[in-house]
Amino acid sequence: MLRRRWTGPLLLALLLTVLAPLPAAARSTGAAASAAADPVPLRTGTAKGAPAVPLPSLSATTTQVAHGLRRPTALVGPDDGTDRLFITEKSGTVRVYHPDTGLAATPLVDITSAVDQSGNERGLLGIALPPDFAASQNLYLAYTALPDGAVTLARYRLDESRLEVLLSQEHAEYSNHNGGQLAFGPDGNLYWSIGDGGGSGDPFRSGQRLDTLLGKIMRIDVSRGCGPLPYCVPADNPFVETDGAREEIWLYGLRNPWRFSFDDADGSMWIGDVGQGRWEEVDHLAPGQGGLNLGWSCYEGLERFEDGDCVPGETYTEPVFTYSPYTGGCSIIGGRVYCGQKYAGLVGGTYIATDYCSSTVWALRPDGSGGYEQAEIGEMPTQVTSIGTTADGEFYVVNDLPGGLHRVSFAQEEPACRVDRAVTTWGTGTTVDLTVTNTGGTPVNGWTLEFPLALGQTVVSDWNTDLTQGSNVITATDASHNATIAPGASITLGYLAGHTGDASPPPRFTLNGDACAVGR
Repeated sequence: MLRRRWTGPLLLALLLTVLAPLPAAARSTGAAASAAADPVPLRTGTAKGAPAVPLPSLSATTTQVAHGLRRPTALVGPDDGTDRLFITEKSGTVRVYHPDTGLAATPLVDITSAVDQSGNERGLLGIALPPDFAASQNLYLAYTALPDGAVTLARYRLDESRLEVLLSQEHAEYSNHNGGQLAFGPDGNLYWSIGDGGGSGDPFRSGQRLDTLLGKIMRIDVSRGCGPLPYCVPADNPFVETDGAREEIWLYGLRNPWRFSFDDADGSMWIGDVGQGRWEEVDHLAPGQGGLNLGWSCYEGLERFEDGDCVPGETYTEPVFTYSPYTGGCSIIGGRVYCGQKYAGLVGGTYIATDYCSSTVWALRPDGSGGYEQAEIGEMPTQVTSIGTTADGEFYVVNDLPGGLHRVSFAQEEPACRVDRAVTTWGTGTTVDLTVTNTGGTPVNGWTLEFPLALGQTVVSDWNTDLTQGSNVITATDASHNATIAPGASITLGYLAGHTGDASPPPRFTLNGDACAVGR
């Protein structure tokens, strides 16, 4: 297998960490293209103005504020001075929540007669409000439509209670991988995601095809119509002049981009793309980077996908963050960058995501030098389906079952452990010595240290610990002579590993489930 080159700063993780940041470049499936591929410029953000609080010192918690929702799927806060939240339910209704009066019993919108809610992943999936919502009272909905599950984008006119279909894509064979996220970008255009059509392994080869909307993120102008279309295709969409391509396509090579969002501060785009089973991924793209190929089904995360659809010479954009669902996750729930005021000093400029099954809260933040800080900072309620914000940028989440709305809070909570790393690398081998310090005020009596390894690393031997490797996640437990770590005291352990090119040390550690600060 040819070595890959990178399009953006990379951090591979298991439950969102495995590789330390690498230089920016691009990956390719062909030798000639690999040699010719230039680095793709990616504005990842900088540390300027970012909070000084290290991510491991953050804690995310939730407070339930409403119950009685029926399989909620998305939420959005209208910027109309009302302090409301609009919440979509799978069946085809939009409910209204207000912090003073709670969840309204009567739906704001009811399109159940148009929605195919069969199967676990079909239904009313997404909602977006245009910049002029306060005046126009228009909202945009993504749903699977009766009678055959076609993935559909429609405008709903609140003043007329009228649904106007704008665009649809056939999706009859399988009920899963519908995507369904909607968001207005900083350019005022509407972006819409659709999965690859469902089934295992991209059976229709949709991800790499440009003649279908499956496995894509689209970009259209819904403020006007062009010819017979009730929308316009922006003239600078990347495939407007490509024969046989759908002009609406903005990005391709996606499996099931259930949730994406735009950073209000810099306009960059964050995408959570659900994996086949080995890797979940997060992509981070600079503003205006249309036409990129995100890899599926040639790649799942950073690995070549067995029997995937690879085109010789094609260049693929790497995710900035991946994790293995083998450690308890199952489906990335892409979130948002925090741009509110209440917790700006803690998490301003930080991207927050979670997983439907593990409920882990992941925090990602550009480090100012081409990479990303990352940490596990808490847990969400079970089965979160979407992370949304109020008009002021404060975070809320909805969870599928039992169907609740939860307010998200952040606090500073200093880690009770620190891990320092000493690394020696040669050829295809590396030794890593870890010094674990108890920085808390109580003794640690018996410990388990968990951390991820870079892709291609395999542990050969270990010392001062009982170490096991599952996939790329390491679980190290105490030996009889070092089971207790007094406050302020340290213990050492280490391992010898073989590698296939990436000898980077573990970027993240948890001690008895608590995130540790990482030293040298």
